[in-house]
Amino acid sequence: MVEESPRCRGMRDLLPADMARFRRVEEVFRTACLAWGYQEVRTPTIEHLHLFTAAGTLSPQMLGRVYSFLDWDGWSGERVVLRPDATIPTARLFVEHLQQEKLAKLFYIQNVFRFAEGDEPREGWQCGVELIGDTQPRGEVELILLGCQTLERLGLGTVEVRLFHPGIVRSVLAQAGLERADQMRVYDRILVGDLSALAEVEERLPSLGAPLRVLFEGEGDGSAYLANLGSTFQKAVPQMARPLEELTTLVDTLSALGCRCQVAAALVGSFEYYTGPVFRFVANGERVGGGGRYDGLIALAGGPDVAASGFALDATKLARLMPSPGEAISRQEAVCVRPASDRADVVATAFAAIGPLQELGLRAEMALVRDAPSACRWEVTVKPSAKGIGYSLYDRTKKRRQRFAKLDDLLAALEATGGVP
Repeated sequence: MVEESPRCRGMRDLLPADMARFRRVEEVFRTACLAWGYQEVRTPTIEHLHLFTAAGTLSPQMLGRVYSFLDWDGWSGERVVLRPDATIPTARLFVEHLQQEKLAKLFYIQNVFRFAEGDEPREGWQCGVELIGDTQPRGEVELILLGCQTLERLGLGTVEVRLFHPGIVRSVLAQAGLERADQMRVYDRILVGDLSALAEVEERLPSLGAPLRVLFEGEGDGSAYLANLGSTFQKAVPQMARPLEELTTLVDTLSALGCRCQVAAALVGSFEYYTGPVFRFVANGERVGGGGRYDGLIALAGGPDVAASGFALDATKLARLMPSPGEAISRQEAVCVRPASDRADVVATAFAAIGPLQELGLRAEMALVRDAPSACRWEVTVKPSAKGIGYSLYDRTKKRRQRFAKLDDLLAALEATGGVP
């Protein structure tokens, strides 16, 4: 009989190999963001619940999945949550500290918490970017290129970008005379496959050029697909012109940069959240992240009416999809220092060599267990001799051993091997 783990359901341990992969994801993402001029921020794990409800980003279904509790303060208390999303706390951070900036380019790597059934993950890690300011149409281009660059540098091969715009569907539902709340209800029914909802909308729009299922089920390659949508539906739905134009500009720009995109008219579930082009990143057949424009969010968080867009990558999924953990590479540039005896001066000399070796850019570690095998490329043995304490350097790659009386000579020999970063 297998005993149940004392680990909380839905939570995950990350072992050393997992952490090596996870840190690689962080490193690549952070390096890319800094190179594009973004600055790192971090928000608290606990936020007020009303921050999310006021922003309108917690649907009734999502509201039941947040971890909320009463932050008791003597005679009163307020409902708080473990952050279920990182975008809204970053919007709050902008409103409190940075709203005087004309443009804020921010990124973060932090966890989010959402309840899930059974042993499904309840804690996720997001590598996210928020671009706050009037940057359109260039902003979405930059965000997509930044996301693709990160994924390609992680060795995930060809990255697929899928684009859509909630304004296309919204314009159809508005033309049908539906109020905003009714639009969301009908859209949700359509997304779950309720064909009667499509029929109800078509009855309100007798002059449509084609069945609505063409709009909701189809996708195509680039601006040609968008032009076809326009010729089919735009006469009956004039408001569709603007979202089609925004998507066409984005697709054409990305195409000129060698980034091909699949375009769909209706693939986004966050109908109310996004206000402009929305994109998803797909690698190895799995959705690994996405984002889009959310112009109304900053104002809902108490700030000015300013445009914004962003995306988040699933760091945990990326770490799993990486072709190699990256740890093996660092092992090739590692040195194990081994004292030949437990004599105090020998052990002290061995420890004293660690710092200079690390300053060369190597990973240097002490052999804490006597005679334990090492996977490092180089092994430095420190042992007493008739002339004092000397050093022996063994290169596992070249199967060669050298002896040195001074540490400086050993360091110079390591640099001469060409294996030092």
